[in-house]
Amino acid sequence: MDLGTRLRFVRTAHNLSQRELAKRTGVTNSTISLIESEDMNPSIGTLKRILDGIPITLGEFFSLSEHQEDRFFYRAHELTQIGSGGLSFLQIGANLTGRSLQILREHYAPGSDTGSAPYAHQGEEGGIIISGRVEVTVGDQMTILGPGDAYYFDSRNPHRFRCISEEPCELISACTPPTF
Repeated sequence: MDLGTRLRFVRTAHNLSQRELAKRTGVTNSTISLIESEDMNPSIGTLKRILDGIPITLGEFFSLSEHQEDRFFYRAHELTQIGSGGLSFLQIGANLTGRSLQILREHYAPGSDTGSAPYAHQGEEGGIIISGRVEVTVGDQMTILGPGDAYYFDSRNPHRFRCISEEPCELISACTPPTF
């Protein structure tokens, strides 16, 4: 199922019109329409804002057809893909409903970011940079992190990530509760 079809399915399953969802999220009705018709590929930040209005996490959104299992081990090819374009988030486990921790392997193409507007959510998150360089903004603080550097913050602070290196940036992150 492509992203637009998925969004339409989730929105209608929750008995929401595009206008009602737009009111709840502050994302314009026309943007939601363009996403659903596959004429626009939203940033992760925009998609998260839309899904928060339903509410459904990004992980649940991208794993709609999969069911919760008692699994403890995952091969690389079994990680759930979240994101598109220059961002790729690989989530351990398909459906995190009822779980309190989310672990991601994040990949940022050179120049990619989580969106021009910082986003915030309940919880805490932390991570460690594996390769590349990423600019991390939390509230009014900004720094550049490279391999071996790490971050940890209260996710209620508005935050944004941007790859500033000429090579892709890879990092491993965890957040609680799951927000994607």
